[in-house]
Amino acid sequence: MPQSANDIDESLEEELKSKTEIKREMHQLQDFAQSIIEMSKHQRSRLPLTDDLKDAMVVADKIKNKHEALRRHIRHTAKILLETDLEPIHHAIEVMANKHQQETAKFVRLEAIRDELIEQGNDAVEALIVEFPNIERQKIKQLIRHAAKEVKAEKLGKHYKNLFTYLKENA
Repeated sequence: MPQSANDIDESLEEELKSKTEIKREMHQLQDFAQSIIEMSKHQRSRLPLTDDLKDAMVVADKIKNKHEALRRHIRHTAKILLETDLEPIHHAIEVMANKHQQETAKFVRLEAIRDELIEQGNDAVEALIVEFPNIERQKIKQLIRHAAKEVKAEKLGKHYKNLFTYLKENA
């Protein structure tokens, strides 16, 4: 039972959806269901799927070679998705899709840390060790010292790369 005029308006809007709008939404859900089914098992394991959706994925894996059965199963999966909160699933898919961008951002950050360590020396080392306690103080100082010599000589080489590699492994 609606409590206010706003509730009445919202319920009327839901009731007044055209048949075309409903079909369009179902087609979108079917496309989404198909994209989830086409993912590898490893990718799907990283999605927050409900038990019903997990069961539907198991069945989908079994009938992948049966075109008509798979088409009907996709429609069934779309109906399950209709009753599911899709926001966490969309978020997980976005994170998987943006993994390359995240890796690139991490590399840029590590390069900035490396350059800062070479420029600032011991002050930056202390701040880095506070942020990443598993970094060995003596090892990082030695790598910085050798990399700084290479930078000063304008010949970036082995130690400059080794400092970056050490940061990548431990930071």
